[in-house]
Amino acid sequence: MDDGALETFVRIDNESVIAGATEHKRLMLQGRNTSFDARPSDEMFEDYAFSKLRSRYYAWNGSSFDNKFYRSFGLVDKDGILTNAGLLMADECPLRQNRVFCTRWNGKTKAGGTIDALDSTEITGGLVTLLEDTMSFIRRNSRKMWYKEPMQRIEIPEYMERSVMEAVTNSLAHRDYLILGSEVHVDMYDDRLVIYSPGSMPEGRIIQEMNIEDIPAIRRNPVIADIFAQLGFMERKGSGMGKIIDPIKALPNFSEKMLPKFFSDRAQFTITFPNIIDIWEEEHPNMETHYVESDTQDDTEGGTQGDDLDKWIEQQVAIYPTITTEELASSSGKGLRTIKRHIAKMPHIVYVGSGYSGHWEVKKKK
Repeated sequence: MDDGALETFVRIDNESVIAGATEHKRLMLQGRNTSFDARPSDEMFEDYAFSKLRSRYYAWNGSSFDNKFYRSFGLVDKDGILTNAGLLMADECPLRQNRVFCTRWNGKTKAGGTIDALDSTEITGGLVTLLEDTMSFIRRNSRKMWYKEPMQRIEIPEYMERSVMEAVTNSLAHRDYLILGSEVHVDMYDDRLVIYSPGSMPEGRIIQEMNIEDIPAIRRNPVIADIFAQLGFMERKGSGMGKIIDPIKALPNFSEKMLPKFFSDRAQFTITFPNIIDIWEEEHPNMETHYVESDTQDDTEGGTQGDDLDKWIEQQVAIYPTITTEELASSSGKGLRTIKRHIAKMPHIVYVGSGYSGHWEVKKKK
């Protein structure tokens, strides 16, 4: 206490530090046994659309999103007022902090050449749009390498999509939305991919001092986490960091260097994925390798391979309704004609709308 003014302290690792304005708001919410996403906003449900939420729910669950779910999922209260979670899920979310800045830098720093950024975008809208469009950005700026073994072709990605998807999902579901003027950032360099999320670890823990495989799941935004579970983006039980590191450990010729690095402090949580191809080539300098080129892939496949491709396409369009056929071709290593031919054989997969404003829907098979 100084000159009669009370000061509040919060615990950050082993230190007690003076709480800032944002930490004061967070403590007040904890005192009321609630969270930011559960609190009512100033907006009415009737003024917003939820087409992306409804489309994703249908694609994942095979049934329509019932209007009663808005209330039962905690997106709207009994008076028709959106909660903050409801506002974050709306197609045209007006919250300025609900954005993702994605940049593919030229080189290994933010000033790595004459052209600083090879690709960049600012993604706005509801959380479903942010997640899907962020993954589309990462896909189009990632490459796959392949090499031949006696009986098969082995593919190595720069970044494991399942791991990155989990990290992006966590950055949106668990970030601190009380921090204004700060957004999620995805920065891609020649040698790494960095995902920055505003907000510290819950309870002031420092992740770089913890056992990554034994971190309990604590949900900062439980309403958002629950709706993400309903949409198939994450699990209710919480799987810790296993869903990020396990797919990487399953790679052929895995080495510890391929694992991501985690960092947190009072204001941020950051995951850095090293470029797996760089590490693999460094450890196999004499191996002949090739990069996947979607436009030059052989346009034929056998029966089992074709069936696997059908299942893969169905899964991709269900998880990413706005994915393009070009992105499907690039991710699969198949030609564009092959992808279109397979989709044409699956009448339960339909494209609704036109151009980039449309989306895929997966209907129940007859």
